[in-house]
Amino acid sequence: MDLWSLSWFLFLDALLVISDVDGGMDQDIFDINEGLNSIIGEKYRWPHTIPYVLEDSLEMNAKGVILNAFERYRLKTCIDFKPWAGETNYISVFKGSGCWSSVGNRRVGKQELSIGANCDRIATVQHEFLHALGFWHEQSRSDRDDYVRIMWDRILSGREHNFNTYSDDISDSLNVPYDYTSVMHYSKTAFQNGTEPTIVTRISDFEDVIGQRMDFSDSDLLKLNQLYNCTSSLSFMDSCSFELENVCGMIQSSGDNADWQRVSQVPRGPESDHSNMGQCQGSGFFMHFNSSSVNVGATAVLESRTLYPKRGFQCLQFYLYNSGSESDQLNIYIREYSADNVDGNLTLVEEIKEIPTGSWQLYHVTLKVTKKFRVVFEGRKGSGASLGGLSIDDINLSETRCPHHIWHIRNFKQFIGSPNGTLYSPPFYSSKGYAFQIYLNLAHVTNAGIYFHLISGANDDQLQWPCPWQQATMTLLDQNPDIRQRMSNQRSITTDPFMTTDNGNYFWDRPSKVGTVALFPNGTQFRRGGGYGTSAFITHERLKSRDFIKGDDVYILLTVEDISHLNSTQIQLTPAPSVQDLCSKTTCKNDGVCTVRDGKAECRCQSGEDWWYMGERCEKRGSTRDTIVIAVSSTVAVFALMLIITLVSVYCTRKKYRERMSSNRPNLTPQNQHAF
Repeated sequence: MDLWSLSWFLFLDALLVISDVDGGMDQDIFDINEGLNSIIGEKYRWPHTIPYVLEDSLEMNAKGVILNAFERYRLKTCIDFKPWAGETNYISVFKGSGCWSSVGNRRVGKQELSIGANCDRIATVQHEFLHALGFWHEQSRSDRDDYVRIMWDRILSGREHNFNTYSDDISDSLNVPYDYTSVMHYSKTAFQNGTEPTIVTRISDFEDVIGQRMDFSDSDLLKLNQLYNCTSSLSFMDSCSFELENVCGMIQSSGDNADWQRVSQVPRGPESDHSNMGQCQGSGFFMHFNSSSVNVGATAVLESRTLYPKRGFQCLQFYLYNSGSESDQLNIYIREYSADNVDGNLTLVEEIKEIPTGSWQLYHVTLKVTKKFRVVFEGRKGSGASLGGLSIDDINLSETRCPHHIWHIRNFKQFIGSPNGTLYSPPFYSSKGYAFQIYLNLAHVTNAGIYFHLISGANDDQLQWPCPWQQATMTLLDQNPDIRQRMSNQRSITTDPFMTTDNGNYFWDRPSKVGTVALFPNGTQFRRGGGYGTSAFITHERLKSRDFIKGDDVYILLTVEDISHLNSTQIQLTPAPSVQDLCSKTTCKNDGVCTVRDGKAECRCQSGEDWWYMGERCEKRGSTRDTIVIAVSSTVAVFALMLIITLVSVYCTRKKYRERMSSNRPNLTPQNQHAF
């Protein structure tokens, strides 16, 4: 790149009106989250549905992010959340000083969890709620020194306690190996007093892995689901990469003209499946409908296994490859069953036409099913000539909301760290009608930045300005075949109508009023408002990890929704008498815990495998051995008593009989004696 080009690039970059919510820093939780309590036992678990309150002190963006974090819990665990309705114990989420939470259910009634300034990232919220559910930081494990070295001389004075470890009788690793990728692990720069790392991994490859704040790791989920005995997750329904020969229980229709075939490659494409991209020899399959061997209008129908909805809304996601004609199409149906229709009612949901050829494409289809159903994929031969057909792979179905838009970036790797790595998305429209663009800055040496811009659009005359409380969620998709194992990177920003710029203008005012002139690639002129986002969206190293880039393709999922309803105060109910009040005069001995049942305080006593405490205040100790001794003693005593009673009874009976015989003998007559 010559000097003139570089100067021109820097000049254009300086013209960008952007606001960085992180101030150019990738501020992590350890900067603001300090001393925490520890989980001790099962008594500190929450119920599977946790009551919560979003306090008025929270920032609007944080409220929306918290609700999104709850959806991740529902997708990957059996933990659910509900607005507080007077339950004795609940979590009060507020804007405190930083991000922090107690560990476990403290059973104090209102338990606070802080989502403060710069804490409004989805993985940060997940992190704090994992604390509330009962988890310490990963590097607090008793075996941590086997995996990382703590550089004590590099830690800020007075912060050394943040690197304490806890013994196995306080913190349980649940027999899960040490996890460098845990969302609960500090990063290498935690509480550093200079520029050198405070945590050094014993395997150097993990030095830049620790401290991720994208999503749960596999081990995070394993431990959480184990602790709460989760055997399934709430909103997940199905995932299929066609690696197994049973094709995930899918069935072929008998009323079509052709079948979908399970294959690993097709001569005209694709050359490999989407799951593995040909990297695993002997694996990597997908389903293919050969449209070159059938007549126009011919169909091939593939139906999912029977599914049972709970929430009434679903998102179907899959990858589609077209190596046939651009006139070939894929139709998505729902076969919904009822007592009156055992064969199911077939409803067309979406027709996917004009499918690009030569590459895998990501699609989302919104479903609204309330009864038992199947998803039906119908490939249909179009009028054009075909040398291949349609292929599908990596199907995921969940009871979540689909993203509103997909930004597909091809040939992505060339932009990383390049002066040409400043990309604007195509224009999109929100559900309310606001036009917007996403700006992705990959030109930085180490980090990728992402920003949301309002732009002038066709609906501007009918819209409210400044734009009020629209939350834009930008998700860099981890393209793992199974939606439950993805660690997508997500950031959200919200349009505050009262936010102003340095010159006094409203930041989110109408772009034609406050924006700058810009051009679409076709030369059409429009106006672009200021950008709001972060320059520390993801490091280039993390961007190259996992499946963010697959086949040199990247997908950024976009949703812009109105969250103005979150501005209203959550209804405050009259709380049930707190455990603390009712238990203030009740002392439980031997580590018993006071709880409230039917409005009365009672002690819940500790117990082990062969011992327990009992009594109103847990003052008595019992054990299996004591019970056996008592049982044996009782049996012997009863036996002895019964023996005594039997002997006395026999003695009395014999004595009585003898007395009767003695009294009857003198009354016998001679005749009787003779006759006898």
